[in-house]
Amino acid sequence: MKRRKQRSHERLFLVLQIILHTLIFKRRRRIHHLIPLLSALSGGLLFFFVLFSPPITSQHHHLINPIWFNNGTELQMNLQKEHVFCVPMGGGSLSGDIWTSKQSKLYHGCSNSSDKFPSAEVNTHPNRYLMIATSGGLNQQRTGIVDAVVAAHILNAVLVVPKLDQKSYWKDSSNFSEIFDVDRFISHLSKDVKIIRDIPRIRDKVITPYTTRVPRKCNAKCYQTRILPILKKKHAVQLTKFDYRLSNRLDIDMQKLRCRVNFHALKFTDPIIEMGRKLVERIRMKSNHFVALHLRFEPDMLAFSGCYYGGGDKERKELGKIRKRWKTLHARNPDKERRHGKCPLTPEEIGLMLRALGFGNDVHIYVASGEIYGGEETLAPLKALFPNFYSKETIASKEELAPFSSFSSRMAALDFMVCDESDVFVSNNNGNMARMLAGRRRYFGHKPTIRPNAKKLYKLFLNRNNMTWEEFASQVRTSQIGFMGEPMEVKPGRGEFHENPSACICADSDANDREDVSLFGTSSIISETDTGSSTNIARRDMVEVTDGQVSEEEQEWSDTEYMENELEI
Repeated sequence: MKRRKQRSHERLFLVLQIILHTLIFKRRRRIHHLIPLLSALSGGLLFFFVLFSPPITSQHHHLINPIWFNNGTELQMNLQKEHVFCVPMGGGSLSGDIWTSKQSKLYHGCSNSSDKFPSAEVNTHPNRYLMIATSGGLNQQRTGIVDAVVAAHILNAVLVVPKLDQKSYWKDSSNFSEIFDVDRFISHLSKDVKIIRDIPRIRDKVITPYTTRVPRKCNAKCYQTRILPILKKKHAVQLTKFDYRLSNRLDIDMQKLRCRVNFHALKFTDPIIEMGRKLVERIRMKSNHFVALHLRFEPDMLAFSGCYYGGGDKERKELGKIRKRWKTLHARNPDKERRHGKCPLTPEEIGLMLRALGFGNDVHIYVASGEIYGGEETLAPLKALFPNFYSKETIASKEELAPFSSFSSRMAALDFMVCDESDVFVSNNNGNMARMLAGRRRYFGHKPTIRPNAKKLYKLFLNRNNMTWEEFASQVRTSQIGFMGEPMEVKPGRGEFHENPSACICADSDANDREDVSLFGTSSIISETDTGSSTNIARRDMVEVTDGQVSEEEQEWSDTEYMENELEI
């Protein structure tokens, strides 16, 4: 008790000294006639402090340092050391509108084909059937479905409705028509690629497809060299583990076909849409705006990352057991992974980042996630920062979720819908769902999409107790420049196309005379043969920026569902 009183007296004295010092040195022109009175008051306080405070023992010496009135700098530094990092209780104070992207109205999605793009009727050869077997979770399978349509067009083949993965970690028995509207999928793309539900019989015989696999990031020439000869001979080919099997480096019409599939043809079934809309409406009834967070702090994600979160031997044992699923994963240095920004942020860190960006404790937040490692104890700091906290399970009854709860892909589809409809979407890694949503939100108006700059934020979180909240928040905002989902944050042609569909994002060249101008630097209605324009040169340069290979950093950030299948090859 005496020690506590001692610390209180010390802090009170330091505060009063700073106030008096500020009055004397910074405002002395106004109060020079009060200096004798203030000095007497200061002396009295010092006498009171000495008389009633217990003696200072050696173990308390670190609390009080010699005070030198050098413009109050050292005195203020001493006081700062006594301060505990404290998040303001009130709402955010970020200037500007935190719910919209700057300049978002200047861009829009554009995916119509050029006049030279061959129709399905002209392009499709008879007796050529392409089948694909997708791989992974819902969003990884979605990438395969999108790319399968483009591959079928490259091969002049009829596409059979893709088979979904029912054997991987999630053990979801759903087929295509139970997740997506198959009739819309077929009809909406009928002008681009002929799609059928099942492979037909030829001369009353069932066609047995030739099963093979293409390399990662296989481009058009790769398909024509590796698969077309087989297709001509066997008439039917099934490509397995079909995820990320198509290069980012395609001509602009093929890229736009990707966008027509992803953003227009692929629509969830009516039951999923109806339930997803209910979830969104119930949140909207509570608040006009809300943030959706893909937390991605499940045990499998943490195990794959190789990161450590301070749980001691218990954490190492539990996550180490899960990590054995990936037999070829090499050992990682947790501290190094975190320094390089390759570890998911904790729920508390995500919450602190959002508060620093200006989202106050009155903001409503929806968390899309599976089982959180550490359960409620791990979530408690995030809920303290954002008390208006929701998930599927808190805004829908068990009875309402019953048709979906036994199927991981259908539950993921509900989360996808809520995140897509949110005013601000926040990802905690660069996995498949984060990428697909980032691309979709760019296409449909550049809705704010925040990805933590984990590499820079790591140092801030490490040293946050050595700075004031204002300093911390300012540095967070600086670190997040370029990670907020603004137009042109990512250079056209860089990264995964599903995340940055730049060929399908057009700029409004003139508000009064609107023309679709692709981010590749050309009007979407100009053909590739119009070489007289410098904008066409810009477009070709942009298309060839990348070979479609994912950078080492991006590979490390991929979801476990992506890497699980990658490592099986």
